[in-house]
Amino acid sequence: MTSAETQGLASMTDGAQIRWRALGDTSRRPAVVMLHGGPGLPDYLDGIAPMVADLAPVYRYDQRGTGRSPWRGRHSFARHVDDLAEALDAWDVSEAVLIGHSYGSTLASRFCLRHSDRVAAMLLMCGPFVGDWRSGDRAERARRMTATQQERLRELEEAPHRTEEQEAELLTLAWFTDHADPERGWHWAAQGARHRRPVNWTLNSELGKEGRVDPLDEHLAELRACMPARAELLGGANDPRPFSALESLALRLDLPLTRIEDAGHEPWLEQPDVVRAHLRRFVQGAVSDRADSSWL
Repeated sequence: MTSAETQGLASMTDGAQIRWRALGDTSRRPAVVMLHGGPGLPDYLDGIAPMVADLAPVYRYDQRGTGRSPWRGRHSFARHVDDLAEALDAWDVSEAVLIGHSYGSTLASRFCLRHSDRVAAMLLMCGPFVGDWRSGDRAERARRMTATQQERLRELEEAPHRTEEQEAELLTLAWFTDHADPERGWHWAAQGARHRRPVNWTLNSELGKEGRVDPLDEHLAELRACMPARAELLGGANDPRPFSALESLALRLDLPLTRIEDAGHEPWLEQPDVVRAHLRRFVQGAVSDRADSSWL
């Protein structure tokens, strides 16, 4: 059994307020911190936090400029890394087990580059994607869509202004190809288009530009050197982003990679039991590692 969810606000040094949630006994250590993707979406990892909250407390937060963490200033990887460090301080967590999904895996990696001493273990889910993966992603998404759907998505993307209904339609079209099963994928995408709102497109654009100027690809040797002893990659075999890109990354970082069959970019939706078992094994191992080290 896990305790009820608690929540609060953490004040950042530049005045931003980060809304966080915690599930489980927050007096226990180490703590798990789940980092959502986007960038520009509010937190959506409420469905997987309960999978491990009986093993360790699980913290989640809306990254600045998303959900209930409003922010209108400039965005940068450095500031988002600082936010995570300051949130850990607010939670009195000296080191954390990081579980990052999609962009969250990029944030976890960049955090590790600057604060490796605060990373007890790290699980990178469905990312980060490095190298020339975008052309394969675009081609696979086009294959999963009809010509009419592709044309409608282009129209919505190019529209100078969109109504709420048009924004939901755009997101549904953009996201349903993330999943292995197109029918269920449409349902999940439509659901997400209603609840993962609003999308902070400015945040998305600013971090996208910074990522092109300073790609994670150029820091992989440094990242490999500072990785915690327990670090892994996990991805869905049917993610439109090519799984081969994760295989290449696993080789470059010398990390184990788990392939979830019949699952896309959010594998816990299509293979919840498989993902639950993997997360529990990973977190149990990280907790055991910390317990063993306390006796040294």
